Parts: sequence; C-alpha cells; structure tokens
Amino acid sequence: MPSKQQLKLLLIQIRDDEQTRQEELSSFAQFCEVAESQFDIWNVFDQPHYDHQRLADYHAVLVGGSSEASVLEPERYPFVEDIQALLRECLQRKLPVFASCFGFQLAVLALGGEIFHHDQDFEMGTLPIRLTEAAQTDPLFSTMPDPFVAVSVHRDSAYQLPADCINLAETDHCVHALKVEGAPFWATQFHPEVDRAILVQRLSLFADKYTEGADQLRAVLDGAVETPESNALLGQFVERILLDEQST
Repeated sequence: MPSKQQLKLLLIQIRDDEQTRQEELSSFAQFCEVAESQFDIWNVFDQPHYDHQRLADYHAVLVGGSSEASVLEPERYPFVEDIQALLRECLQRKLPVFASCFGFQLAVLALGGEIFHHDQDFEMGTLPIRLTEAAQTDPLFSTMPDPFVAVSVHRDSAYQLPADCINLAETDHCVHALKVEGAPFWATQFHPEVDRAILVQRLSLFADKYTEGADQLRAVLDGAVETPESNALLGQFVERILLDEQST
C-alpha cells in the first residue's frame, strides 16, 4: 500500500480557461490533502484522446467539472465519448474513480443512463442535499450529516441511475451521488472540490452562462454558505479508499 505522499493521481480536466484550470487543480489537491505535483493532468481541450495503457501508472482517476462543454453534444466535443470509454476502462480495472459534476454526468452516460438539459430552473449555489438509505453503509457517505450542504451549479441532470449504480444522495431536482456496485467508483453532481470562496470566483467568471444578470448573481452569492462536510469527501476518498483499501 502506498503512503499518501507516494500516491499518483490522474486528473481529467474539461477546462479551456487557464485561470480555472489552475484553480481546479489547486482545489482538488487542497481537499484531497495531497501535493499538486502528485497529479498528472489530461486536459481534453488540449488532447482529446488518451492512451488507456497509461492508467497503470495511477492509483486513482479524478474528473472535474466544466463550464465550457456539454455532455449532450458529443459531435461538438468528441472528448465526451473518449472520457466515457476511459471511465469504463477504469471500471474493468477496478481503478478507483471520483468524478465531480461534468464527470458525474459522463459517468451516468458511460454506464447507460440518461442526462437531461435545463435552460431554466436549474440548481445554482450552495444547497442542502439529503442522503438515501444506501448511504448509511457507504464507505464515504456513511459519516456525512443528513442533510449536508454542497456547491451545485449545473444545467444538465440525472433523474435516475443506470443499473448497477447505487443512489447515495439527492435533492428534489435530481440525483446527486452514485457508487457503482462492486467497484471503487464514486461520482457526485455537486462539487466536493469547490468551497464558497471558489464558487464566488468561478460563478463570477462564468456569470453570463449561468445567471440572468448582476442581480441574480448577487443574490446567489449572498446566499452562499460554507460547505465543509462536502469538501471533506475528497480527503475521505484518499484516506478510506486509496490508503485503507476499502475499495468496494
């Protein structure tokens, strides 16, 4: 078993903006409680395709969000299908995965599920998320408070999960967390790698995409709260799955 300092992680980024690329890497490193140097980056805007054989070099794969692409437009973003294929390869290898937001949507599609788009009335800001009964025995979610608060900003959602997926958390709007049965594979629609400060910075940068103007942006940001319980999930993934081998 490696030590925390020996872990080598692959972060799949779907970010075209340079500032957000660095911010996302820094936040994943912060909440995983590892050094940025322990991550290799596959940014799909730079390199749409990835050699699956390289997965043997890593202890886990993490997938971030995106404000610049849609999982529902594979013809425009060919890397959508490439990431899905890589996630299925991770499942076959039982390589640990934690996917967030855009990564959650990709995981649902990769496993045969459906994602639906919303132009209005989508989730944005920090919001309470409730646990399902299945979460009580999950290695990561069993110690989460019910409900817990997390950052969630997304136009695309899953209402139900594919076969062999366990629903761990949800809101009235959509499913928010899944685990694949028999595999060390978790995904969350919310952002465990984003806290209130990062939300303010990121939503301000992409305000034109998600808000209808300065008043709505101000209202969302003024209502945002800290999210320590959801931010702790990534550290728990490292400690409980990668280091303690509670993998399934």
